[in-house]
Amino acid sequence: MATRDATDVFSEWALRNRDEGMENGHAESVDEMLNIAIKMVKKPFSAIDVGCGNGWVCRKLQSYDNCSKIVGIDGSNEMIIKAENKGLGEFHLATLPGWKPSQKFDLIHSMEFLYYLKDPLEMLKNFFNEWLEEKGILIAGVDHYSENTASHDWPESLNVHMTTLSEEQWRQGMIDAGFIDVETRRVGVKLGFIGTLAIFGRMP
Repeated sequence: MATRDATDVFSEWALRNRDEGMENGHAESVDEMLNIAIKMVKKPFSAIDVGCGNGWVCRKLQSYDNCSKIVGIDGSNEMIIKAENKGLGEFHLATLPGWKPSQKFDLIHSMEFLYYLKDPLEMLKNFFNEWLEEKGILIAGVDHYSENTASHDWPESLNVHMTTLSEEQWRQGMIDAGFIDVETRRVGVKLGFIGTLAIFGRMP
């Protein structure tokens, strides 16, 4: 059986209001990621949330006094409709890697998006070369990675493509893309969950 597009799955979830569960489930990890990123980014800052879903992280970023602009992008039409209905902001319906923004940003945030790509490490290079301002920050969170064995059956259970990389492969991919001050960190750790793998680095 052919695998489904992840965007179709997420559109179905949006229609069933499962996006709210995703928001609640990822909130702790994202809060920790934003705490890391906001300390690193220059002020004021522009930001883009890649795989924005219903726009909940965009709304979080809008609450920061120093956030001058926030953009969200997602490949799910139903998620973008929800994002536009839930708050102010600029949202784009588009699939990656075939889209790029009309401007560069000081902060790129992404949660639970990159591993759906066939070549996520190439996307890191695209972020570096085409999306980020000088000294800009990329921070991305993934729950599906080699060390999180509980996630290994997700591609089969959802019937979607997922690229499974190790923590070291993600770290090296950031370095190979050109990022400096690269780190990986487990965030949102709790009983029964080894944590979201947060990957972050800076544009020189």
